[in-house]
Amino acid sequence: MPIDVLMPALSPTMEEGTLAKWHVKKGDTVRSGDVIAEIETDKATMEVEAVDEGVVEDILVPEGSEGVKVNTPIARLAGEGEAAAPAPAEAPKAAAAPAPDAETDAARGSREQKTDPVQKGAPAAAPPAAPEPQKAAPFQAPRGPRVFASPLARRIAEQKGVDLSALQGSGPHGRIVKADVEKAQPGQARAPAAAPQAQPAARAEPRQVQSLEQMGIAPGSYDLIPLDGMRKTVARRMTDSFRDVPHFPLTVDLEIDGLLAARSKINGLLEKEGVKVSVNDLVIKAAAIALKRVPEANASYTPEGIAMHHHADIAMAVAVPGGLITPIIRQAELKGLAQIATEAKDLAERARTKKLKPEEFQGGTFSVSNLGMFGIKSFASILNEPQGCILSVGAGEKRPVVRGDQLAVATVMTVTLTCDHRVVDGAVGARWLAAFRALIEDPITMIV
Repeated sequence: MPIDVLMPALSPTMEEGTLAKWHVKKGDTVRSGDVIAEIETDKATMEVEAVDEGVVEDILVPEGSEGVKVNTPIARLAGEGEAAAPAPAEAPKAAAAPAPDAETDAARGSREQKTDPVQKGAPAAAPPAAPEPQKAAPFQAPRGPRVFASPLARRIAEQKGVDLSALQGSGPHGRIVKADVEKAQPGQARAPAAAPQAQPAARAEPRQVQSLEQMGIAPGSYDLIPLDGMRKTVARRMTDSFRDVPHFPLTVDLEIDGLLAARSKINGLLEKEGVKVSVNDLVIKAAAIALKRVPEANASYTPEGIAMHHHADIAMAVAVPGGLITPIIRQAELKGLAQIATEAKDLAERARTKKLKPEEFQGGTFSVSNLGMFGIKSFASILNEPQGCILSVGAGEKRPVVRGDQLAVATVMTVTLTCDHRVVDGAVGARWLAAFRALIEDPITMIV
């Protein structure tokens, strides 16, 4: 029996990908675990292994195909012990089905009799054949209004036998959550319709972007670069986050002369090991420790409640051709600077060549975006959902500072913490920045 090979979902959010390369061809025998293809997602290039064994009967999607939807058949295997089916031969013309608009002999004769009623010897017109009864269309339940409910609420409702459409949600935008289902009685019916009431506002649809011609830009005056999967994903996720998440920035200036001096000493000690610690590595370590000291900032919003994370998994923004990716330093609060520096360098290099595994860039509890190396003094980032905060790091530069009544010069770095107001209030964000400042301005406290 033929076995379809489906386009795999290489990450929880993957909807489509590019079939970059086939490692097999028609007629090849494959075993479970053999690499048969390479798939490009918006973030990485992944190898696809065969799950079943058999002979490649057909390649359904050629390599280089873009926008292949998840679960689309991309190849077909003849089952183990079966031979690949030969290409179907052309059916003989005598057996070919008549074209949809071709007339049958009976229909043609009937038409000729009608058009020439005085034709002698013509047989009586055959009575028209009874129309073939149409097959009844499969029953489809009437499509009602969409019910907005969390996955947990849906599962509990199914177990209790509760009709979700009969409930009034108490979550954001009228979303049905766990508490609503637990209060409901099994078999609860929808209340009789009352006077029309304003329905909870559904998520606003993204506005339709006009073409450049509609905005008055002449065709031929620009070059159009098609959107790849990464750029499409970045555009969608950032639009959703900026539109749907209530966020606010908190900005402080940090004096980093002590940090720079400590970095020089640390790199002197690590020189023999070939490890070099960057300012960003120190920022990641300090951010992780600050998250443990202010755990309320290491959180994510969910419709069922606030998720308090056990570890500081720091996602670091890395610019790659065509977009941005955020590989993650897992449990950064438990790692030394040498280990963080080594991991960060390896992750950044593999991110730029799209060699990261999904688990290396998915998840994370907090993000760091550093544009200091580009001379950017300060900026505010868009939240990377579902994380509750993202830290934007600017360039360290000499600036005048006031100490007591005296004017002095110090190396100052501006950082901005963007917070999800559903999770992190202003006071929590301010406490996290205070803990972070203490660690940056006095680096010895990172080991205390």
